[in-house]
Parts: sequence; C-alpha cells; structure tokens
Amino acid sequence: MLSLPKIVTIIEVGPRDGLQNEKNEVPTEVKLQFIEKLQLAGVEEMELTSFVSPKWIPQMKDAEEIVARTKKIGRQFVLTPNAKGVELAKKATASSFAVFVGVSDTFNQKNINKTTEESMHELRPIVEKLLTEGHFVRACISTSFYCPYEGAIAPAKTIELCRKFVSWGVQELSVADTIGMANPLECFMLFESLKKEFPNTLITAHFHDTRKMGLANILAALQAGVDRFDTSAGGLGGCPFAPGATGNVATEDVVNMLKQMSIDTNINLESLIQAVDIVAPYMSRPIDTGMYKLSKCK
Repeated sequence: MLSLPKIVTIIEVGPRDGLQNEKNEVPTEVKLQFIEKLQLAGVEEMELTSFVSPKWIPQMKDAEEIVARTKKIGRQFVLTPNAKGVELAKKATASSFAVFVGVSDTFNQKNINKTTEESMHELRPIVEKLLTEGHFVRACISTSFYCPYEGAIAPAKTIELCRKFVSWGVQELSVADTIGMANPLECFMLFESLKKEFPNTLITAHFHDTRKMGLANILAALQAGVDRFDTSAGGLGGCPFAPGATGNVATEDVVNMLKQMSIDTNINLESLIQAVDIVAPYMSRPIDTGMYKLSKCK
C-alpha cells in the first residue's frame, strides 16, 4: 500500500530558474504577466528572480523591478548568491530568500568561483543575519545526486551539507537533481534519510527532466514523505553551469499527475496552461511538455 500525502505544495520556479538560461531576452512586462497568471492559477509559493550580476545572468537584470511590481501573494523567493545580492533584494522589499551551494566542489567553483567550503563560510553570517531579522531562508542544495564534472555524489556528502544549514536554522532545504541524472530508487533513499534526520525542516525536492525521469522521481519522493516540490511551468529551465541539463520537471505535468492521484495542489490546470501561453512565444525552443501539447490538440 502506497503511503502518499493528501496535499502537496508546489513551489513554482519558472520565473527564476526557468528563465535564467533562456537565450532570448524576455521583456519585464511579459515576466510580470507570467507571474500574475501563475498567482491567479493558485500558485502561492514562487521563485520570482535572482539578484545576480547581469554580466553573468543578463535575464535577471530586472530583478528589482520584478520584486517591486509583483503582487504580494504567499511566499515569494529571491535567489541571492552573496551579501550584495541580499542587500539589493532587501532594498526591493524581498522577505523570503534562497541561498545556494553545490555539494560538488567543481560545480561550485564553475558556478561562483568558490569551493563548497568557501561558500559555506561566506554564507553563514548572511543566513544568520537574515534569520535574526525574521526573514524566511531556504537553502538550495545543487548537485545533490550527480555532478556534470565529478559524477555521482555520495549521499553522505549531501546529508552533511544539509546538516550544516539546518544547524544554522534555515527553514527549508531544496535538494536538487541539478542535471537530471538521478533515478527513483536513489531519490527515495536520499529523501527518506533527509525526512528522518530533519523532521522539523521543510524538505523540498527539485528535479530536472533530462532523462524523462522527473515524474517517476517525484513519485519516489512522495513515497519517502516529501510533500513539497520545485517545478517550472512549461518545463522551462536549465543551468548555465551544468552542461547537458534540460528544463525542470513541468508544473502542469506534475499538477496533472497529482490530480489523477487525488492529491490536492490548489492549482488550476487550465489557468496554468494559460500562464505558459504568455511566455511560450518568447522562448528559444518550443514548449513540449505533455499537458501543454495535449491542450493544443483540443
């Protein structure tokens, strides 16, 4: 007998993770319309943008305007890689922050030019200050299963990194299969361990669909007790520092699967498809997720 949650929270990452690697420049007004439609569809937690250097991620150059002009509905995350990013985000009235680090040293160095240990040393005072100020902090753990440069990551390394963040007091761990190489058994085993060790911390699973195992991995994580998932409308995404990684698992496909399993997400599938319609014309590749393609065949 499967043990599954009755309610699942979807954290929509399309506006940030989904668009960060898009080659075409997406106008600010289009991003705002996309975000608003996602909110109208019932999305209550969302990654809006990231406060990073436009030199490295040009798509995020409008971060301050995005935060300032988005209706304050639910929990809205901004990704902040360093102290400067945090200060810019706070100036823009952000209140929920995401920090990130790779379990893999090589990935971390290519991403932000620091080893994992150096990143953690820099992040600790930032995280502790944010928590003292009453902000919500999620820690995004990249390359939790596999690294494009180092290969398989030992589960113990991922758990140890999570343990450090939990000891600092972060409220959430977003554990990512950054390049989409994990299989359902690996996902079940890691998330079962994380749920047992950190019962008072929100555990979120973040899957990419490189090998079309995203939905299978979500089912495995559900069985391990996970009830929070990062997903991206339209299956948008990819990482500029993870060669070969495709988009995130698609929100519409996840919502549909959960609905068919009588698991509530509070998200309207039709409105979700309409949100994808807003950004689809600006994408450099066609949207080919299952539910989106099916909606166009009616």
